[in-house]
Amino acid sequence: MAEMGRAAFADLESKKPLSTDPREVGYVRCVANAITSVLRPDELRPLGVTRWEVEVFEDPTANAFALPGGKIGVHTGLLDVARSPAQLAAVLGHEVGHVLARHSNERVSQTTVVQSGMAIAQVLVGADTPAKQQLFGALGLGLQYGVLMPFSRTQESEADEIGIELMARAGFDPRESVLLWQNMSRASAGQAPPEFLSTHPSHATRIRRLQELVPKMMPIYERAIATGHRPNCG
Repeated sequence: MAEMGRAAFADLESKKPLSTDPREVGYVRCVANAITSVLRPDELRPLGVTRWEVEVFEDPTANAFALPGGKIGVHTGLLDVARSPAQLAAVLGHEVGHVLARHSNERVSQTTVVQSGMAIAQVLVGADTPAKQQLFGALGLGLQYGVLMPFSRTQESEADEIGIELMARAGFDPRESVLLWQNMSRASAGQAPPEFLSTHPSHATRIRRLQELVPKMMPIYERAIATGHRPNCG
């Protein structure tokens, strides 16, 4: 899975323009590094990840993703909706949560590519065939390739819980996760929802669930602050 994630990320890098704004890239990497720096060895070991690569893609859609193999991508459009470091941390914590929970592993195992015994390595490095699109969709990159493959509601809820804990452990106020989704909801009013939102079901339900989780996360956040986790990302 790590190799598949790295191949998918390299494919995206070859096709999508990267941000050349050093302040923008530095800001995103600061938040992402704060999140990944609090991952415990027992969380990282099964992933085979020793470092995370973070890139910002020039794309107006509000989207972000994390991939097996230690890859994180953020679209510039997300920064118009995630209006603070903590709100960006809420998104990135959620996406890293999918990786930690190995949700992509579950989805890849269900693809016809795997079930038919096709050589995954050959599919990944080849042309943009339906098989390749299906694999990348299973990784959570479906919208990048015109294939809508949203995570299940159960997977989304699990990633939300992991994500809000990660942001709290990193010293980001977990209450900002609620504000993020309220921003997402407003951004979708009267128009097509932002791309990030369109692949994640029931934002009203998500807001309520996050509001329920916040009181449990506040002691974690307060301990993080007390022990020096104070991300200064601007």
